[in-house]
Amino acid sequence: MKILMVLTSHDQLGDTGKKTGFWLEEFAAPYYVMKDAGAEITLASPKGGQPPLDPKSDEPDAQTEATDRFKADQTAQQLLASTTPLSHIDPADFDAVFYPGGHGPLWDLAEDRDSIALIEAFAAKDRPIGVVCHAPGVLRHVKGKDGQPLVKGRKVTGFTNSEEEAVGLTDVVPFLVEDMLAERGGLYEKGADWGVHVVTDGKLVTGQNPASSEEAAKALLKLL
Repeated sequence: MKILMVLTSHDQLGDTGKKTGFWLEEFAAPYYVMKDAGAEITLASPKGGQPPLDPKSDEPDAQTEATDRFKADQTAQQLLASTTPLSHIDPADFDAVFYPGGHGPLWDLAEDRDSIALIEAFAAKDRPIGVVCHAPGVLRHVKGKDGQPLVKGRKVTGFTNSEEEAVGLTDVVPFLVEDMLAERGGLYEKGADWGVHVVTDGKLVTGQNPASSEEAAKALLKLL
């Protein structure tokens, strides 16, 4: 089973002068869930090479068993440092795709033509698509086979407006994940802020926040 993980290449948090990128736990937890299940994992990003890590996700209070394992795993670190440029990826080579979050994807992957085409190719072949936390933002311009937004009429979740407010970035992000999913016709649902909440609708798996990343990866594996 071959799984593609797509990470952001964007490291600027709007015009705040602060850094962003991918969220470490949202990469590490799904990575090990899939790896331990025997998956062959390929990592990709718009620019290729080392994706930027959100520095907040590297702070002591954001660490988990999975992030600790990653920091002791030279092989995984080397893999992450040399992601394949998205433009070089053939969707036909993979059984499923998973997008970790962090704020970065809202700026680059949500608008990236290669990413949009990739997800549309997976949807057209009815292959599993997993997105967690801010990564449901990558579905913003993705259309299904019927030409309608992929999320239209489907149960979805993603980082809540109240979670965004809690981290103080409501006015910084280019769009709010919860609002965007609802505007595109998604049947948005949420659990408690910062609690585990994962939704599967057909072959689309969405997770609400960092705490949901491991369960989202498990849900994706079930579809395989």
